[in-house]
Amino acid sequence: MLLNVHHAGDPDGPPVLAVHGVTGHGLRFRPLFDACPQLRWISVDVRGHGRSPWAPPWNLERHVADALDVLDGLGIGRAAVVGHSFGGAIATHLARTAPDRVSRLVLIDPAIGLDPDDMLERAEEFRADQSWTDVAAARADRVATWPGVSGELVDAELADHLAERDGALRWRYSRASVVAAWSEMARPAVVPPAGLPTLVLPATGAEFVRDGWLDACRAELGDDLTVHPFDTGHMVYLERPAETAAELRAFLTTP
Repeated sequence: MLLNVHHAGDPDGPPVLAVHGVTGHGLRFRPLFDACPQLRWISVDVRGHGRSPWAPPWNLERHVADALDVLDGLGIGRAAVVGHSFGGAIATHLARTAPDRVSRLVLIDPAIGLDPDDMLERAEEFRADQSWTDVAAARADRVATWPGVSGELVDAELADHLAERDGALRWRYSRASVVAAWSEMARPAVVPPAGLPTLVLPATGAEFVRDGWLDACRAELGDDLTVHPFDTGHMVYLERPAETAAELRAFLTTP
């Protein structure tokens, strides 16, 4: 098992594989761990992020293979999968690649089939080094980029994900892997496979989930699709952790 994995919840509960977004890490899902302790949480640091290997390739096929390797290593044949942002793209491709391994799918403001020109702009932005000389400066930057997230969760992010590297404070991710991820998000959109119960939680304050993609999901999934928009920015589950957890509990514990 190559990836670094964070375990939480009931080890005998229904297994849930959690996949974070670009620049993130597995412990970002801690508010959901705490609010849904009846689930067996298996939360990965995606390749290129956190304490997982940073070596390429960083394409969707490799991320899917990494996720399956984690499930195989833990002896889990089938699990629900929760993905946020780029993690939603990974989760959707996982469900299409190995539908027998995914029991239910939760996509939190997924980043799938995005505009290539927009992704070029994002990738160019992330080519530049991002570092700080002290924790206070890093915190101020995170507060600015996460305006709807509580100070407590910002502080948790600093403790979990900020590290000294090359003489400065930086987030624990490879900039090269992030640039590659923006490219992967520009690939043609795919939808979850027919017959898979799927919950989509779009953020109305972001621009990732498009109406055309949701229409394609409805056409493929029919009554197996549930869509619950959140009036938040992109970090849905950090801005509204209790409400997000309530949606997940209802969806993931339904017989």
